[in-house]
Amino acid sequence: MSERLQPGDTAPAFTLPDADGNEVSLADHKGRKVIVYFYPSALTPGCTKQACDFTDNLSFLTGHGYDVIGVSPDKPEKLAKFREQEDLKVTLVSDPEKETLTAYGAYGEKKLYGKTVTGVIRSTVVVDEEGKVEHAFYNVKATGHVAKIIKDLGL
Repeated sequence: MSERLQPGDTAPAFTLPDADGNEVSLADHKGRKVIVYFYPSALTPGCTKQACDFTDNLSFLTGHGYDVIGVSPDKPEKLAKFREQEDLKVTLVSDPEKETLTAYGAYGEKKLYGKTVTGVIRSTVVVDEEGKVEHAFYNVKATGHVAKIIKDLGL
């Protein structure tokens, strides 16, 4: 089981391909706060709801100094299809090796319909301008999560 991040921890660095195959690094966002959210699979109902919620609130979040990056194990081609189909504006990156998911504590054992399985743990980590973890939310619900983040961040 991967370790969960705590406020004050240094956020693990990553460079992953986005839906267009361009590399996106956490370091590219230094000086801005970043909401990094981890979701199991593009084009599924819960993940679509969550991605649409982030897209709907993106201008509000960026206006308050937050960039948003969604991470899943999906290949860039699937992310591109997801983005086009749902008209998503958030940056989606691909982590098929699950190294970033694991580093952030967002991959491991979880309960699914009463069974213990290994997979992506729906999680959100807020990283401050200096690359430190400001908040870490694990086992979050897809619905209503963005509103909860906005409330928790006091925006």
